[in-house]
Amino acid sequence: MSNEYRFPLVGAAMLAALLLPAPADAQTYSPTYSYAQPQLFPFPLFQAPIERAAPAERVAPEALPQSEGESADPRFRRQTVSYTGNEAPGTVIVDTPNTYLYYVLGNGRAIRYGIGVGREGFTWSGVQNIARKSEWPDWYPPADMIERQPYLPRFVAGGEGNPLGARALYLGNSAYRIHGTNKPSSIGARMSSGCIRMLNADVIDLYDRVKIGAKVVVLPESGRGLAAVSRSQSTIY
Repeated sequence: MSNEYRFPLVGAAMLAALLLPAPADAQTYSPTYSYAQPQLFPFPLFQAPIERAAPAERVAPEALPQSEGESADPRFRRQTVSYTGNEAPGTVIVDTPNTYLYYVLGNGRAIRYGIGVGREGFTWSGVQNIARKSEWPDWYPPADMIERQPYLPRFVAGGEGNPLGARALYLGNSAYRIHGTNKPSSIGARMSSGCIRMLNADVIDLYDRVKIGAKVVVLPESGRGLAAVSRSQSTIY
C-alpha cells in the first residue's frame, strides 16, 4: 500500500480508538469535585460583587405596600394615643419593656409605633439625640458585631434586602440606630444587638416627622414603660 493511502487509514484508526467506549474491565479516571457548604446568613444578602443600586432602581416610599403593618401583630400597628408625660413635642420615646416607640405630638397626644428591641444583654437606656438621617442606608456591621458573628458580611448596599430597611436615624455618636427592617416578624421581639427596629412604612413615617437634633429617650427594660400613661385614641393613624 502506498504512503498516499496509509496515513489517512492510520489517522482514522486512531480517531476510532478515541471515540469507542472503553472495555468494562478497563481502568477509567473519574475526577472527584468538592465544594464548601455555603454559609447561611440570618437575612437576605446581595450576590457578590455588591453594587450600589441606582436611586431610580430603589423602591420609593410610596411604592411600599400600604398593608405592610398587617404582617406584624395588630397590637403594634401605628396608632395615635393619649400621652400625659412631660416630654416636649418632637421628642421620641423608646418604651423598651413594652416594645413601643412614641413620637410626641403635643396637646396630650402621641403617635405610637411597634418596635423590636435588643435581646437579653443588649438593651440599654438613656438620652440621645438624632445626629443624622439616611434613606435606604448602607450597612457596615461594627467590629464588635463581626467579632461575635464572624459570618456577617462587611458591607451590604442599601435596598430592600438590607437589614437596616428603608430609613435609619442615627443616635448621637453611638453605634445605635432606629431603623427599618426586612423582617416584619421581628416587631415586638427582643432579637437585635441594641438597635431599634420598625416596620419600613413606620420608619418612613417617623423619618418624615422627626428633626435632626431631636431628643430620644430610651427607657430601661426593667421599668414599666409608658403603658400605664397612654391609651389608644384611634385604631390606625
